Amino acid sequence: MSLNGAAGVFELVLHDGTRVPVLDGMTIGRAPGNTLQLDDPSVSRHHARITLGDPSGAPLLEDAGSSYGTRLDGSRVDGVRRLGDGSHITLGDEELLVERRRGAAEAGRTIVVPPGDSLILPASGAAAALAPAATGFGEHPRLRSGYALKRLEVAEGPRRWVLNDLRTGKFLHLSDEDAGLLQLLDGRRERTELIQEAEQRFGAAGPARLARLLAGLGDRGLLAGGDSATAPPNQPQRGIDRLLRAREATWTGAGKLFDELYARGGWLLFTRPAKSVFPLLAALGIIIFGYLVVGRYGTPFVVAHKIGLGGLVFVVGRFAVVAFHETAHGLAMASFGRHVRKAGVKLMLVFPYAYVDTSEIWFEPRRRRIAVSAAGPVSDLVLGAVFSLCCLALAAGTVRDIFFQLAFGAYLGALFNLNPTLERDGYNILVDVLREPGLRRRAREQLRARLSGRFHGSSSPALMRYALLSLVWTAVAAIFVAALSLRYLKPLTAVAPRPVAWTFLAVLWLALFVPVLGMIGPPLRQRLRSRTA
Repeated sequence: MSLNGAAGVFELVLHDGTRVPVLDGMTIGRAPGNTLQLDDPSVSRHHARITLGDPSGAPLLEDAGSSYGTRLDGSRVDGVRRLGDGSHITLGDEELLVERRRGAAEAGRTIVVPPGDSLILPASGAAAALAPAATGFGEHPRLRSGYALKRLEVAEGPRRWVLNDLRTGKFLHLSDEDAGLLQLLDGRRERTELIQEAEQRFGAAGPARLARLLAGLGDRGLLAGGDSATAPPNQPQRGIDRLLRAREATWTGAGKLFDELYARGGWLLFTRPAKSVFPLLAALGIIIFGYLVVGRYGTPFVVAHKIGLGGLVFVVGRFAVVAFHETAHGLAMASFGRHVRKAGVKLMLVFPYAYVDTSEIWFEPRRRRIAVSAAGPVSDLVLGAVFSLCCLALAAGTVRDIFFQLAFGAYLGALFNLNPTLERDGYNILVDVLREPGLRRRAREQLRARLSGRFHGSSSPALMRYALLSLVWTAVAAIFVAALSLRYLKPLTAVAPRPVAWTFLAVLWLALFVPVLGMIGPPLRQRLRSRTA
């Protein structure tokens, strides 16, 4: 490969990571004298050319009479085609990626260092280079291989760098300052040199910042030679620990399935008409299901007057709804060009649940993270609406009972996944909307401090709003389930005296409100004790 010319606004990324600036009148081919010479027999001597004559400033691609043709994003190039950020050019067996150069305020490209390599990140912004450094992290700290690093756009906030450990899947958010120090951890600098550099950059606070960064990386095993020091010892699990341990079955080929489903028609779900219809359908479904409950059109877990059959239909329906829920997450990932690393099923005690690994979306802007998190609950609400409409349209009978169980299962899933008190989809959406990491823990601490009368310091309105929302959501969910439980009063009175039936329901309602009481009871008790003391 040879290159003649100067830098441009766009770049071509070769398969080995080499970056070539796009120039006006650029020619690509196997023969010497091309602006970009590719030494590949499948590439013609003069294969393609790129010009910058488009009024929008985008590069224009055309085939130069090649033997095997030129393809852009999978389709053959006939005439002139416009290139964009993320376009894929195929020349014989060679594939080139088009990327726009990004300023400091914008998101940068993802730098991936697979296990077995190490990466030197030059602070000057030049192309990254792989180096076989083998020093430890003692006197010469070095970031170990097996990670991905990306800078998000400036609108993401002060901690806009994302460092992903490819071995564990965990993420670490860094500020611009910490990312600058991270670039120095190439194994060539001694600790004293790093301390001096940190002092020059950040003054007296520099060494402390460097120490925190090294401690954070070391705790996560991200420093070379630190795996053995940070890995917990293998200890046999006994009794309750073994019982509570989640058993997991994973499938690493799920990403290919979701990508194929998206290409074969799943993309239609993400068109503008579909995005307009789904919210309206979801809202209509909630109204209809409320009407069904108030009008006594069905009873949870009862089909053809049999609780056992109804329970079986509900469980099977829940599995189907969960499958659609996780597929929605996977398709949303594919719509943004992100890959699902794995999917699977976990068993906690006797309760199974499915999951899709959407961790790669942390490399995308906040609005895309929200969209991926929301895709699952939207799927639940849309399916619930469809089942509710079917239930409303059918006459009384077994089929209508089945559709009621399916709708009930879908809405129960939506209620669970949107619950802001659990680290599920709704919680993840709120974290991104409010830009508050550690939202649940910090909000509960502030709420307890306020209710107990021991709050000191500055208040965060966002944390307080979340704490109140959690209380309201938990109370509404309890009321929803309590209202549905009234449907069982008649079957209960048929097998037990009426006072016993009411006592059973009262105990159930009290159990439903235990989470609410657990959130406000202890701090209020502390407040009363402090006043009487």
